[in-house]
Amino acid sequence: MQETPDSDEAATSAPRNSDYVQTLARGLAVIRSFSAEREAMTLSEVAKETGLTRATARRFLLTLTELGYVRFDGRYFALTPRVLELGFAYLSSLSLPEIAQPHLERLVAEVQESASVAVLDETDIVYVSRVATQRIMRVSINIGTRFPAASTSMGRVLLADLPGYRLDEMLESAELTAFTSHTITDVGELREELERVKAQGWAFVDQELEEGLRSIAVPIRDQWGKAVAAVNVSSHASRTDLDKARRDLLPPLLVTAARILADMAIQFG
Repeated sequence: MQETPDSDEAATSAPRNSDYVQTLARGLAVIRSFSAEREAMTLSEVAKETGLTRATARRFLLTLTELGYVRFDGRYFALTPRVLELGFAYLSSLSLPEIAQPHLERLVAEVQESASVAVLDETDIVYVSRVATQRIMRVSINIGTRFPAASTSMGRVLLADLPGYRLDEMLESAELTAFTSHTITDVGELREELERVKAQGWAFVDQELEEGLRSIAVPIRDQWGKAVAAVNVSSHASRTDLDKARRDLLPPLLVTAARILADMAIQFG
């Protein structure tokens, strides 16, 4: 039975076909409307963020509350930790986090700085593995944490590996936010930087995501040479500059990426 169309616009811009389930798309839009900046919202705020009517948003929120994915205190709705189950099934089906973890631990022991592995998801990177020596960012980074790919070292090595047409699509849809005075927000300048990253095979980001934070990253490639993930080392600016990162951090990073690739080759035959 087909659903009756209404005035809601959220999650309805995708091409329609007989297999498209509009209700599911809208439910996911409600979940995605929450973020670190919008941890708790009123019904009206959820409706505004999703483009749904208040009545439709209310039905989805109450359903998600009944299922345990959302909590309601009488005024504000917020996600519960149970939503992690939705992503855990995907992450746990991957071998990459399990493969990468011991190599990250070895890398961190060698360089005494935090290291992470992330994958590209549209215009964001998503952390799938991490070993931290100490907290050097204002925000806490956990498995599943997302950051804009354009402003991160891991994001740039992954963006630089994309085919031209796909990179064009990504840059058209990406919001180049100025997180600091160092952040590249001009598309042309970002393209030039990505070309440099592609040519040299690594990316160095200097305080573009957060003041005082520098990071260097290299891609993790599959057996066909495609960058499927990235590994980085991040450090406080007082301890690392470009020359030190290139001299002391890049070589062990490249070794770590090669070791992860070797284990992936064994895992996947």
